[in-house]
Parts: sequence; structure tokens; C-alpha cells
Amino acid sequence: MKQLKTILTASAIALSTMTFGAYANTAALDKLLQDVKADRVSEAKINSARESEFRAARDQKQALLNKAKKELADEQARQKQLQQTFADNETRITDKTKELDDAKGTLGEMFGVVRQASGETVGRVATSIISAQPAYANRTELLAKLAEAKELPKLAELEELWFALQTEMTESAKVVKFDANVVALDGTESVQTVTRIGAFNLLSNDAYLKFNSESKQIEPLGRQPEGHMVAEVASFNATTSGYASLFLDPSRGAILDIFKQKATLEERFHQGGLPGYVITAVLIFGMLISLERFITLTVVGAKIRSQLKDLANPSEKNPLGRILGVYGANKNVDTETLELKLDEAILRETPRIERGVNVIKILAAIAPLLGLLGTVTGMIGTFQSITLFGTGDPKIMAGDISMALVTTAQGLIAALPLIFLHSITAAKSKSIVHVLEEQSAGIVASHAEKERA
Repeated sequence: MKQLKTILTASAIALSTMTFGAYANTAALDKLLQDVKADRVSEAKINSARESEFRAARDQKQALLNKAKKELADEQARQKQLQQTFADNETRITDKTKELDDAKGTLGEMFGVVRQASGETVGRVATSIISAQPAYANRTELLAKLAEAKELPKLAELEELWFALQTEMTESAKVVKFDANVVALDGTESVQTVTRIGAFNLLSNDAYLKFNSESKQIEPLGRQPEGHMVAEVASFNATTSGYASLFLDPSRGAILDIFKQKATLEERFHQGGLPGYVITAVLIFGMLISLERFITLTVVGAKIRSQLKDLANPSEKNPLGRILGVYGANKNVDTETLELKLDEAILRETPRIERGVNVIKILAAIAPLLGLLGTVTGMIGTFQSITLFGTGDPKIMAGDISMALVTTAQGLIAALPLIFLHSITAAKSKSIVHVLEEQSAGIVASHAEKERA
């Protein structure tokens, strides 16, 4: 109860305070009311001004829209007029073209002939090596214009076409030398004296050149023809009068391009693959043995010939001297024993003399067998390519076929010299053995006569 009384007392005090404060701020509220009324009037004026501006802008935009619509209508009318004018012009062009064709008569045929001739001449002149000569470098401009012309050519233009054809014909019969830039394979340029053989070939001092019609540059061939063909170039350039032989390309470069694709001896050698390398190793090994045998047997033969001139003083440095030494050590034995001793000495010398000769013979027999092995290997690869890829592209089979053919040729090429070398070394060794046997027989015969005496 005491707390309730306290709360009621505080509430009464607060209420009396608020009542007193409300009466005290009446003047401030009046002022606030007057301010609100004044602001309302001001905002009304502002809104009225804004509405006036909006109406003015609306009227202006409406005027622009009306103007645009009028311009659109005018342009549409102008479009219809232009379309009608265009259609009328098309009709007039058609009529005038017909009148022109009727007026040209046979001149129209000439116009077609001129265009056709100009087009053909442009292609011929652009790719001709005569255009590589600086004096005739810009011959295609007028011809291209004539080939694309849509009106009748003038007399001067017809004369230029005639001159172009006449120039090509005349220059194709001349041999001319001129200085020009030659672009090497590495891209560097150098001024060289170029010889033009009609419309067929371009030559430098010692090689064939070609004219690149796309870049309008003179370039060397990627690969020169065979050596005997290139050798003619230098001799031809050195000729100052009379006639000189030279290999020409009548196809104006097509044959030379084919020669660039032709395999060289080195490339053909590598086409043999592993069998080809083995055959080469066999050939080299056989030639080394043959060379060693030839030198050794030649030296031995020289020593034997020297010994034949002095039989009384045998030397241990040659086979005949050693056989004579055996006779000197067995002079007192009977004939049969001496003959056996000498035969033994000859048998002892024979392996040294004939050493390596049979190896050459074996290598000569192995070489063609290795070539046959390469042939079989190449054919196996060919049939494998056919099985996998079919026969649509011959280039796929070309590598294996090349191995088959090249190894056969390599085997035969290796066998021929080895057979020849074997025959030479065998003949030299047999001649030495024959001398030893002959001298041995002579010694035995002389000893038998002494016994009978």
C-alpha cells in the first residue's frame, strides 16, 4: 500500500508539470503553424512553375515530332521517286546496251578476241623468264587492263598488245646477258651477271637459275641437275663466238623442277637402309684386305725375284730364301727325304701367302646375298603397307620398294669389285707358290742327279 501511494503521488506531480508546460509553448505552436502555411504557398508556386516548364517542353517535343513525321513523309515520297527513276534508268541502260551491241556489230567479236588474247598473254608474260630482265619487268599492267576492260579497246592499246606479243616472240630467240639481283637460298641478295637463253633458261656463272613469277625475283635452284649438265654452263658462258653446247629445258622450268626431286647418289645410298650399310661395310672390309694382300704379295714377289738372282746366298726374309735354307741344312740326306723336307717348307709358307684370299672370295659371295636379304625385307615392308593403307597412295610403298631395289644393286656393285680383287690376289699368291714349287722341284732334281753321279 505504501508503494501504491508513492506511485500515485508521482503521477499527479508529472501530470501537473505537463499541463503547465503545454500552456507555456502556445506561442511557439502558432509560429509553427504560420511557417507551414507560408511553405505551402511557396511550394504551390514552385509546382506551378514546374508544370509550366513541363507544358512548354511537351509542346516543343510535339513540334519536333511533327517535324520528324513531315520529314519522314517527304523522304518516303523521295524514295518512291528515286525507285521509279532507278527503274527507268535500268530500262534505259538495257535499251542503250542493246543499241551499243547493234552498233558494234562485228567489233564485239574483236573485243572478245582482244580480251581473250590479253588474258592469255598476261599469264604467259608474267611467268616468262624474259620478265626477269629489268627492261621487260612491267609488261603485264596494260595487258591486265585489257583483259579486264568492259569497253572497246583503243588503237594505242591494241598496238601495245601487238608489241607485247612481238616482244615475247623476238626475245625468245635471243641469248642475252644482263645484271640483276639474285636472291640466294639463305635470303641474301647479290648482283650477278645473268645469261638468258631465249625463254627457256636463266644461267649464272656456273649454275642454273629460275624466275619466281610471284615474288618477281631470280633465285637459284634448290638442287642443281647432274654434274655433267652443270659443267656445260661454265663452258657456255666462257664462249665468246661461234657455237657452244648447253642443256636446255624446253618446258621452261618444268623439267628442272623434276630434277630437283630426283634422288642423288647419297640419298639412294641411304635408301638401302641397314642392309645397305652392312653391304657397304663388307665392301670396304674386302677392299682393305685386298689392298693389304696386294701390297704384301707384291713385296714378297719382289723379294723372291731378287732371291732368284742370288740363289747361293739364301735370305730368311723371303719364302724362297727360307726354302733354300732348308735345302742347305739337308744337303746330305737322300732325295726322298729332301723332297719331303722341301714340301713341308712349302706347306709352311703357303698359309702366309694365301692368307686372306679366301676371305675376299667369301665376302664377294656374301654381298649379293645381303642384297637379296634387303630385297626380301623391302618387299615384306611393301606388303605390310598395302595391308595397312591399301594401294591408293604409291608414295607409302615407295620407301620399301626403294630399299628392295637399292639393296639388290648395292649387293651386285659390292660383289663385282670383290670378285675382281679376289682374282688378282689369288693370281699373285698362286704365282708365288708356283715359283716356290718350281724351285723346290729343281732342287730335288739337282740333288737326285748328284746322288746318281
